[in-house]
Amino acid sequence: MSFGFLGIQFGWGLQMANMSPIYKYLGASDEQIPLLWLAAPLTGFIVQPIIGAMSDRTWGPLGRRRPYFLVGAILSSLALVAMPNSGTLWMAAGLLWILDASINVSMEPFRAFVADKLPEEQRGTGFAMQSFFIGVGAVIAGLLPYVLRRWFHVSSSTGNANAIPLNVKLSFYIGAAAFLGAVLWTIFSGPEYPPEDMEAFRRKKSERSGLVYLLHEIPSALREMPNTMRRLALVQFFTWLGLFCMWLHFSNAVPVVFGTSDASSDLFKRGAEWAGVCYALKDAVTFLVAFALMAAARKLDRRHVHSVCLTLGGLGLLAVGFIHGEQQKHLLLLALALGGVAWASILSMPYAILAGALPPQRMGVYMGIFNFFIVLPEIIAALTFGPLVKNLLGGNLVYAVMAGGAFMLIAALLTQWVKPTPASVPASR
Repeated sequence: MSFGFLGIQFGWGLQMANMSPIYKYLGASDEQIPLLWLAAPLTGFIVQPIIGAMSDRTWGPLGRRRPYFLVGAILSSLALVAMPNSGTLWMAAGLLWILDASINVSMEPFRAFVADKLPEEQRGTGFAMQSFFIGVGAVIAGLLPYVLRRWFHVSSSTGNANAIPLNVKLSFYIGAAAFLGAVLWTIFSGPEYPPEDMEAFRRKKSERSGLVYLLHEIPSALREMPNTMRRLALVQFFTWLGLFCMWLHFSNAVPVVFGTSDASSDLFKRGAEWAGVCYALKDAVTFLVAFALMAAARKLDRRHVHSVCLTLGGLGLLAVGFIHGEQQKHLLLLALALGGVAWASILSMPYAILAGALPPQRMGVYMGIFNFFIVLPEIIAALTFGPLVKNLLGGNLVYAVMAGGAFMLIAALLTQWVKPTPASVPASR
């Protein structure tokens, strides 16, 4: 049931590791890049709660969530093929909107899919298994440009300062095939359980339909949000501020650590490729740590596990500021490895805690609304980080990555404020 996340992470992994350099290749300045990334949070803010609410009320030959997996996978694969053929900066930005919207159509129902199919005592393991497949997909996606150049001798030279390298293009094509293939595997091998009372389900669906239902359901769910979710929301807010600092700036901060910010230089390209390797190691750590989290979710208070993991991730991002020169590039691997520990927990522990506090019949819409507290900090970051980096941090992207570490440490402290629930504290304790 989680294998499709391997494909979904190809989409996210290629995007996270390569979009900032692609924008630079196409002529974007450092202060423009946060605004160009605005597509990701805005599409998630709009799409995820709508898709969640719609999937709660869907039942057909493919089930409840799987129709959305299929539509999102087809559209995402097409966008991945088109993205590296962008000829202008605004074409790339427009395709990122399409890609993010499509990935969100597939991704949000996957969270509810696991919660639908597993009893509460297995949900921690289920969400940790998602972390495992996310890690595997992201490792391969992050390494692809580097592997294609070093092992298969695919050129990273373009002869044109504003062209996207061939090894990056091929990586996106491979990612498109992997995305569609992995999601199709889950669609055809992961059956869903029908509603227990089909007549009641149909009757409730007929009471409100279409836009009327969405306009009522989403505000109603916001008003009735469980207390556990409210507190986790603040944790998510600061967590994702930290993550967005990393995603926005790490790929372009590594060349700065190496000693250049000139996108046309070979040193910049080596730095951008090394950032992809760092992301790949981060995600390798993610899928290895996922196994430890499966065990921890059964025996330990999930709030404390999550707090420790966030602390390690925050320290890793802060450490980037103390690394200097290409000769110290392997220390960047260690810094992002600690980020991988945090990422494994971010992908599983909040959802494992949250799922037990949500009414099953509204699982989809609440999982979508929970995404609000991921995308709101991203929107804030996209609108404000460009001027802040330029005017407050002197244009130094390394400081921006370090700010992400500070936000993650705040989130670690706030995790202790979340009240224990049966979903966060194992019954055996």
